[in-house]
Amino acid sequence: MADLDKVRALEVSLEGKRIGVINRLAGDRVLFAFEPEYVDDPTRPTLSLSFKGQGGTVVTSTRSYPARVPPFFANLLPEGHLRTYLAAHAGVKPEREFFLLAALGADLPGGVVVTPLDEEGRPIAPGEEIEDEGQARAEDPVLRFSLAGVQLKLSAMLEATGGLTIPAGGLGGEWIVKLPSAQFPSVPENEFVMLELARAVGISVPPTRLVPIENIKGLPADMGPLTGNALAVERFDRRPGGRRVHMEDFAQVFGMFPDLKYEKRSYANIAGVLWAETGEEGTYEFVRRLVFSVLIGNGDMHLKNWSLLYLDSRTPVLSPAYDFVSTLPYLPNDQLALSFGDSKRLDGITRDQVRRLAEKAGLAVTPLSEIVAETVDRTREVWRGLPERDLLPHDLRKTIDAHLERTATSIEG
Repeated sequence: MADLDKVRALEVSLEGKRIGVINRLAGDRVLFAFEPEYVDDPTRPTLSLSFKGQGGTVVTSTRSYPARVPPFFANLLPEGHLRTYLAAHAGVKPEREFFLLAALGADLPGGVVVTPLDEEGRPIAPGEEIEDEGQARAEDPVLRFSLAGVQLKLSAMLEATGGLTIPAGGLGGEWIVKLPSAQFPSVPENEFVMLELARAVGISVPPTRLVPIENIKGLPADMGPLTGNALAVERFDRRPGGRRVHMEDFAQVFGMFPDLKYEKRSYANIAGVLWAETGEEGTYEFVRRLVFSVLIGNGDMHLKNWSLLYLDSRTPVLSPAYDFVSTLPYLPNDQLALSFGDSKRLDGITRDQVRRLAEKAGLAVTPLSEIVAETVDRTREVWRGLPERDLLPHDLRKTIDAHLERTATSIEG
């Protein structure tokens, strides 16, 4: 890795052009500033709606943060155990976000690239690349862990419900791979089936595969006795040839740090932004996915699980859906991550909820009610005949069956 002690600033690039600099100030404070050329360019690519001013201007007033990088950039960094893992590999403390961003800046989500700069403003060339074995090869029949050779005790680091999420290359593309949970059974199968159900219902989801653990090469030898399948999800922020597609999640849209992803905003807030930026198409699709999440008992659709893509660099569209997991079989008292019409209950959607969501988002209630009814009917019909449901253990499938039927009946009533 680059000598991080020499890093005084971070160059922020988008589509190959420098658009700003993150400076490390005295007292370990961090400040981001846009380049004037970016601000003055009427054809500039969009970095984030959080920087969008009136009349298409850029909000350039920024504040400094102690130890942390600004919220947009903080949300580019991994969370939880993966942050601990990568920070240890990079030789930095997980809470020192400036240095973690310097270490990971070459392969962030979306289109942003961050390059360390020395005291003279010159790029600091990295030594060992973190993504040392992550190059995808079309002829490669296996997935290869992108951090091969790193020896850490990962068996105790697996996330509670989803296992550890890692980057990988192979199978002709770039993937996010979700390892099995050490605590809960069949989580990769659960998410795979829910994504296939969503696909069959008509919701856009990325390509997915269930991959036997033995077909993922390069995992650290001391990971523990993982068996069964992992879930591989193809990255929709990458295109053939490595081209990056810029994206941002709704924690970034609202300028909130990732640890606030369950707080201070509601699904109506997301719907309001989508209505202003994407019109009917994005807004109604969001409502469809929200109803679907309630039907499958998915309580974890927080701000970071909804994202925008910038396919033309400037105009946001709702990204493909991701992180559809039925959480109720593991957490029987689970509730929605955010408020839906002033309610977080997962056991049904009332007409009053839909009305309140519409009012708060400034939407007409009739189209939303129609979407709710259509999604309920379609999801119930498809689920009953979905071949992939047989991948789930009987007790897990039985819980989802009962919840979906109970919730659908509640909505219809």
